[in-house]
Amino acid sequence: MDVFLANAIQFGVIFLFGCVGEILTEKSGHLNLGIPGIMCTGAAGGCFGVKIYMMSAANPNGFVTVLLAILFAMVFAGLLGAVYAFLTVSLRCNQNVTGLAVTIFGVGFTAFFLNTVVLTDGVSAVLSTAGRDFFNASITEDGLGWFGKIFLSHGVMVYLAIVIAVLAAVMLRYTRIGLSLRAVGENPATADAVGIRVTNYKYAFIVIGAAVAGLGGLCYVMDYMSGIVGSTVAETIQGIGWLSIALVIFTLWKPAFAILGSIVFGALYILATSISGIRFEQIQLLNLIPFVVTILVLIVTSIVGNRETQPPASLGLSYFREDR
Repeated sequence: MDVFLANAIQFGVIFLFGCVGEILTEKSGHLNLGIPGIMCTGAAGGCFGVKIYMMSAANPNGFVTVLLAILFAMVFAGLLGAVYAFLTVSLRCNQNVTGLAVTIFGVGFTAFFLNTVVLTDGVSAVLSTAGRDFFNASITEDGLGWFGKIFLSHGVMVYLAIVIAVLAAVMLRYTRIGLSLRAVGENPATADAVGIRVTNYKYAFIVIGAAVAGLGGLCYVMDYMSGIVGSTVAETIQGIGWLSIALVIFTLWKPAFAILGSIVFGALYILATSISGIRFEQIQLLNLIPFVVTILVLIVTSIVGNRETQPPASLGLSYFREDR
């Protein structure tokens, strides 16, 4: 059980990165269905950063390796998020169609970029070394029993995800920036009328949300997979990305709830592989559980009708200042 819970946390934080990134985006009034592709792009950028540094450094430093991977992942993902922001904020393109196009592009780009740019000249061994020695380096768990095995046996990406989720929750609830962002998502015309720079907030948090989500792709490849990049990595991250969007609904657009929700989703995701003797059809049924649970939560919150459990009022709607 200790191992199962530890694995659930390790896998769950991948969902947490994507979920928090999407929450920040949706709080600005934009539904970004491009999160799966953005997470893929983050994985490609992070692996590229690891390659550049470790292939050029005689004695690679673990801290620098992880830091550069995080920066490259956020830049790659943030750039794709900026493209989405330009299309949906400035050009007011349909958010659903644009998001799907971003996902298709991100998955295709990641597969191409990893195979033709990153995975050359023996880089596979370099990535696995970085994943094993740097990303998987854990806080000591000796002498702490089950607590150490479950909570202190993880790499830096796990704790980074939790810190980002906590900071996002505090920012949204207790800061002026968070209040302004929520105002933009609820009623951009009113926010504009009281002097809030609506366009700036939308651009900023779409890009920040994309950058945070991109860390989920990096976390999957370098932490969970220990730097082993398989041929279907882009497709796997894409599936995780769709579940991350579902997790936003499951956690009622609250980053703090997303911490626990991501662990639940992580446990459900790895449940099938943890049961011995299970058939392929049963595995597929178990993989449907997170989506079924999300639908049930959506139904219940719709019936209850509490405003705190609903998405931002202007979610998915383009804002044109002259329409006020």
